[in-house]
Amino acid sequence: MPIYDFHCLSCDRIFERIVRADALPACPHCGAAQVEKLVSMPAAPGKSAGIIASARKQAAKEGHFSNYSKADRARAKG
Repeated sequence: MPIYDFHCLSCDRIFERIVRADALPACPHCGAAQVEKLVSMPAAPGKSAGIIASARKQAAKEGHFSNYSKADRARAKG
């Protein structure tokens, strides 16, 4: 799943999440559902692996393991 940037219309914060293309997550700061998807800057060549690793680490922190294999889940938790 791709990483998207979102702008919360309630608290005016910007956050990013790994979500399906058609999903709109709730704001992690205030919980509001009124968010808009932003156009994100593409990753520079050669930096994608680091961005993906960072996003997976953040997802693991938040408890999102649905797209991980069992081995990935064990590494992410540890």
